[in-house]
Amino acid sequence: MMLMCVAICATTPLQAQPWTPTRNIEITVSSGAGGAADREARELQRHLQALPGMPAITVNNRPGGGGSIAWSSLNQHQGDAHWLATMNVALLTNPIIGASTLRYQDLTPLAILMREYIAVWTRADSPIKSAKELIARLKASPSSVSFGLSPALGNQNHILLGMLAKAAGVDPKALKIVVYAGGPGVTAALGGHIDAWVGTLGGAIPLAHAGKVNLMGISAPQRQPGKAIALPTFREQGIDAVYAAYRGIIGPGGLSAAQRAYWDATFAKVVSSAEWKAAALEHAWEVDYKNSAETRRFLDAEYPVLRKTLLELGVTKN
Repeated sequence: MMLMCVAICATTPLQAQPWTPTRNIEITVSSGAGGAADREARELQRHLQALPGMPAITVNNRPGGGGSIAWSSLNQHQGDAHWLATMNVALLTNPIIGASTLRYQDLTPLAILMREYIAVWTRADSPIKSAKELIARLKASPSSVSFGLSPALGNQNHILLGMLAKAAGVDPKALKIVVYAGGPGVTAALGGHIDAWVGTLGGAIPLAHAGKVNLMGISAPQRQPGKAIALPTFREQGIDAVYAAYRGIIGPGGLSAAQRAYWDATFAKVVSSAEWKAAALEHAWEVDYKNSAETRRFLDAEYPVLRKTLLELGVTKN
């Protein structure tokens, strides 16, 4: 009988053991404090920390290289799911434009949490008051308007500018674009050092409500709820410029199925809560949760699309 038991146990595959975090979790932010990725990380920290049994969570900003510094640092912790980082479109575009050799395939995509739309605005006293006037200026002279964006060429803000250039019938490569590290760019735009700023809707809303900017439009298919409801889309103004930047979480390479399963269940719990939905409304996020497997499939499909788009923008030779 004992021999039979040993034989059965030897031929039965062992069930994968569940994984849970046992020490501090660190979320690395791929940009500076106060930006869109930082808002994502701080909100996620707050909601994760409220879950029963969750260990301490810290947030660490590692800006630079369009996110590549943060992601390279993350990947030094192979196989350790206590280390996470914010993820955005630059993870795909950096290798395409030659800004980094680190690919999303080298890491472990864990979740897409939301989509975020892009806004274009000018300072309140700018002679450019509307999207119609902006397009007219670009048609007359593509380089006559200086645009600021952050943190690097090839990201969602640059992609939206390419759409506006096409709407004006001009070559996207002819646009005058100034790249900033983050907050200083907004200050430069408000101070008149550049003509227009291209950035997240969440960052534009308080400026628009305070009367500090003229909001040209947002890249959503329809007007957004909450504080954004009064802000016009480009589409409603007859301009074909609809694009959403995804934001999510990535882990280092080599994470196990059990580690991915833990974060799948945990992130699903967070994004389904009323508290997260309220935060999404506050920050003008569109909740669009994808688990680790869905996120990987999404990135696989998105990569060739972005490669074609960036080739048209003239920021890659690949």
